[in-house]
Amino acid sequence: MMESKWPVAEQARFLKRTGELLSRGYSLAEAIESMTFYLEKKRKDEVKRSLEKLREGFPLYLILAELNFKKDLVSYVYFAEQHGGLANTLTEGSDMVLKREADFQRLKRLAAYPVLLVFLTFILFFFVNRILLPKFDSLFSDMNLAPNIFMKAIAAAATILPFTLYFLLSLITLLALYYVISFKKLHPLKQKVRLVKLPIAGKFIRLLYSHYFSVQLSYLFSGGLSVLAALKVFEQNLHEPFSREIGKDMISKLAAGHDFDRAVGEYPFFEEELPRIIRHGQKNGKLDQELYFYSRHCLKELEDKMEKAMKTVQPILYSFIGLLVVSLYLAILLPMFQMMKGI
Repeated sequence: MMESKWPVAEQARFLKRTGELLSRGYSLAEAIESMTFYLEKKRKDEVKRSLEKLREGFPLYLILAELNFKKDLVSYVYFAEQHGGLANTLTEGSDMVLKREADFQRLKRLAAYPVLLVFLTFILFFFVNRILLPKFDSLFSDMNLAPNIFMKAIAAAATILPFTLYFLLSLITLLALYYVISFKKLHPLKQKVRLVKLPIAGKFIRLLYSHYFSVQLSYLFSGGLSVLAALKVFEQNLHEPFSREIGKDMISKLAAGHDFDRAVGEYPFFEEELPRIIRHGQKNGKLDQELYFYSRHCLKELEDKMEKAMKTVQPILYSFIGLLVVSLYLAILLPMFQMMKGI
């Protein structure tokens, strides 16, 4: 097994440029060899070793798996090698991964500043609660003054905060144990069924799997494969458990006499519209195109929901930080005014 530390964006860019060279008439080996001129020495050595395997007849998706490429990209390449549209699939799959990586990096940047503010605010909170407020309490007691509401709020928060942290730590530990002991051992399809039941993330996961399933089927159908042959391609994808199991399970449903659209509708990790799209595509004879356009719709919905989530979470987080900072300042300033008034 080759060790690779390629960043996800670098993997996607490598495959995207390879796809562009393929679309210009290069063979796969020629395209990858041309890409080595733009790589650093360590990457170049890895790719040259991979080229030797490619010329020996190894499929590209297995070579990428050995290079520890992202599973999404490996699956895209696997399906592309089955239906023959490698150039377009490499370009489109890489674009999707690049877009997702860009969203993730933007989310990290958006979260970095609030997280820093939260950290500094908690340091200020600790300083005020441990050093300043006890002194104010002592002065107030000597001057027979009642503590103000903000001092009481800070004191209450200081009492509740440790229990909250212990609760979160216990919850994370329990979730980690559940994943290792139970969830990881579940059948891949049962794992997805449980994931889509998550309150907020479930909708994102459902859109993601609907996009993945519909776009791969659209490519396979456009390559001339029947429904059964396309599902057998899924079943033979030994690299990705979800593809293998969904193909195997769906073939058994078709063998039992289920219609294709009805079989798809029985999986809760697909959007409700997907069976209707399949039924409509089968009626008009353009199932591959219908699935392709639906996959683009799922991707657009996913991007819109991510954008909306970012715009919702950030103001809430900033409001919470602002409220906490104002409360701390008032807890410091109001006692001063009260003491001045008492004097």
